Amino acid sequence: MPRRIFISYEGHDREQAKGFHLLRWNTNVELEFVGRHLLDPVDSTNKDYITRKINEQLHGSSVTVVLIGDHTTESDWVAKEIQWSQDKGNGILGIRLKGHADAPVPQALVECGAEITDWDRGEFADAIERAARAAGRAAVLARSGVASGGTCAR
Repeated sequence: MPRRIFISYEGHDREQAKGFHLLRWNTNVELEFVGRHLLDPVDSTNKDYITRKINEQLHGSSVTVVLIGDHTTESDWVAKEIQWSQDKGNGILGIRLKGHADAPVPQALVECGAEITDWDRGEFADAIERAARAAGRAAVLARSGVASGGTCAR
């Protein structure tokens, strides 16, 4: 059964985020997932409405993939999506976009200890699974009363 992943990205990277989403249909890439995202911009400036739309897409996902470009650290929305993903127990994975190997990593990803990987289509499926397993381990530890250090992949 394919993972349901939420795709988080900063607006400058919309086209590359769409490309990432299309990888699931590329027969040369072993990557199977159901994408949850807002790849088409929300036609509103109302923060409550935008928040509601993001949370609708986060619902039912188990892993959040944060696509990292040059401006990702400037996005308050990406930081909120990381926090909301942690709150709901998602595994979290950062992927540096192609051509952005030196892009700064959002502090929220650093703080939760998320795995950060470079753009490598052959690695995505395994990295997503590692993030999901890390979230599962964190949930078990939380239920047992042991501090988990977050739900991000390690």
